[in-house]
Amino acid sequence: MKRREGLAKLMGREAYVDDLTVADCLWGATVRSSCARGRIREVRFGEGFDWGEFVVVDHRDLPGENVIALIETDQPVLAAEAVRHVHEAVVLLAHADRDLLRRAVEAVEVVVEEEPPIFDFRQPPEPAQIQHGNDNVFKELKIEKGDVDKALAKAPVVVEGVFTTGAQEHVYLETQGMLAWVEDGVVTVKGSMQCPYYVQKALKLALGREDHEVRVVQAPTGGGFGGKEEFPSGIALHAALLALKAGKPVKLIYERGEDMVATTKRHPSWIRHRTAVDTKGRLLAQDIEVVLDAGAYATLSSVVLSRAVIHAAGPYHCENVRIRGRAVLTNAVPFGAFRGFGAPQSLFACERQMDRIASELTLDPVRIRRRNLIRDGEETATGQVITDGTDRLKVLDRALELSSFQHKRRAYLDFNDTHPYLRRGVGLATFLHGAGFTGSGEVYLASEVHVAGLADGKVEVRTANTEMGQGTQTVFTQLVTDRLGLKAEDVVIAEPDTARVPDSGPTVASRTTMVVGGLIEKACDDLRRRLGLGNEERGEVLTAALALWHRQHPGEELLGTAHYEPPDGIHWDDANYRGEAYGAFAWATYVAAVEVDLRTYTARVLDFVAVQEIGKVLHEVLARGQIQGGVVQGIGWALLEDFRFKDGAMANGQLTNYIIPTSDDVPPIRVAFLENPYAHGAQGAKGIGELPMDGPAPAIVNAVAAATGADPCTIPLTPERMMSVLEAREVAR
Repeated sequence: MKRREGLAKLMGREAYVDDLTVADCLWGATVRSSCARGRIREVRFGEGFDWGEFVVVDHRDLPGENVIALIETDQPVLAAEAVRHVHEAVVLLAHADRDLLRRAVEAVEVVVEEEPPIFDFRQPPEPAQIQHGNDNVFKELKIEKGDVDKALAKAPVVVEGVFTTGAQEHVYLETQGMLAWVEDGVVTVKGSMQCPYYVQKALKLALGREDHEVRVVQAPTGGGFGGKEEFPSGIALHAALLALKAGKPVKLIYERGEDMVATTKRHPSWIRHRTAVDTKGRLLAQDIEVVLDAGAYATLSSVVLSRAVIHAAGPYHCENVRIRGRAVLTNAVPFGAFRGFGAPQSLFACERQMDRIASELTLDPVRIRRRNLIRDGEETATGQVITDGTDRLKVLDRALELSSFQHKRRAYLDFNDTHPYLRRGVGLATFLHGAGFTGSGEVYLASEVHVAGLADGKVEVRTANTEMGQGTQTVFTQLVTDRLGLKAEDVVIAEPDTARVPDSGPTVASRTTMVVGGLIEKACDDLRRRLGLGNEERGEVLTAALALWHRQHPGEELLGTAHYEPPDGIHWDDANYRGEAYGAFAWATYVAAVEVDLRTYTARVLDFVAVQEIGKVLHEVLARGQIQGGVVQGIGWALLEDFRFKDGAMANGQLTNYIIPTSDDVPPIRVAFLENPYAHGAQGAKGIGELPMDGPAPAIVNAVAAATGADPCTIPLTPERMMSVLEAREVAR
């Protein structure tokens, strides 16, 4: 099936929020703090402007609570008495002249009495730096299994390692943007977002309104990767406040520079491993500590930390595991959701550690993984017994075969012996990713889906799940056509609009196809039942039945509905972090071949193979695109995207000096799937969107280690860091 929205995008007809035209609309803008931490003393409006022409909003204009509703309510809509990070929003302005508005923003000064900030999340804070609890820790988690201390004390070999990962900018094609207006007493916000009901929740609390007084509509969205999960709630509130005060529509669109410095990023991490193994490489104990830089506010750090610790032990069986995790406050711009949600950080550390263990024992890195990969009947770190029937060794073997892993290793040894300055290596990573919300999260969401039978014989799919380039509209259409025997043109995908669609949960956590797609299938069955049709009555029979029903029930609405019900056997102890963390895991092995130039200290990926088991592949073109796109993002995170901080803020917030992969940096990416349908996913599908972010970085860095004999443990592995690790190797020698 072709992409439903593909032609509109290709032809430039897709109307993103910045393309929308509204009569008498004003432009909105944000005045921000230039200080990382301190008390607001005053806001000065500079000379040379008639400030009476501007709409000016500050915290006093909020009709409800001055908080952005999320997991915690610690982040203000607009800073009132204090600021916690550079670029924190303090004042909003609106004007019909966008150029004049830009100049006016520069003329407003937020005067702050500075207080001592904290930027290093790895060090305990000084008393004067405490801003949250007693230790600036937003969230602390612990997973325990077996007796780790006893196993470490008795082990013949213990390998220790510390691994660090940097922040990462989303670089979605479309920047953050919102359009807000008030009509018949209803505040309506339309814009670029992943989670309309998150935004609705935030608007209700901060504006002091009920459900029927707030409407949220998703405009076509040019990419999200998690960056448009929680952040749009804040910008939606800013646009709505300006519209309420102006009595006119207001459009608030971030330019690229503002978007890069002011929005959430991937959490930087510090991860320590102490691993006990026997002389043959069998895992005896894993003692892991995970620390995440959460930035100035909690945002989604608790769930990012949750996924990081659950995935930290990797796809391996080990009887003794202890994982401790903390998300720590600093006075950096807040970090938030990003594709992978903490798993890329912890899996990078895990897979680098596995190669380091193999090196310590002079074992083949393939062999050590083969020995420890979890088998059916064995438990994960949380005590979840794996019984999905996936052949994880087959996934590994297929990746080794496709990549010619053993052949490349031998050939590269000869190459490295003869070439004066180039070094080549091949590395791998085996990993897993849990699909859907963690533990009882899906039960808490209580997702609902509607499939409406229309009078013209078509059906309309009504969910709050958004298309942002990943193919949601196409997959949802395919699920309905397969279930009801209709043509694609007979399926309408409703615009995500809280006034029309039920809350089917957010478009995050690799849940859209697996969970929401499964609900669509059930809603289709319910629609057929309401028409009095059997499971085999499809196509023209269904179309005729719809027309007949509407003739008999004029003006009424016919809805097939479905509500989420958890699969049997899913039990999660949130207090002790024990039990079935996910209904399903996807499994993968990635292999990277790299070339390191000893003259320039640069690494280049020559070849990449990605093999994964993701249940049933519903749309191979879209699935392949998801994998290839994730690999490219992973290459950027591993080698190029060096996020530079200055006073807790992004110092290189331009696409001229924040370097992302171009086509010249992307190798051939060969993708293969192994199928093992999941009984509770749509047509047997599991989640796919986040999985490909987990494997590229460790596979690439393991390949660099193989090529050079160095021990890189920090990413991105820029030329400067490459030079340092190669110099450290020479010193060690």
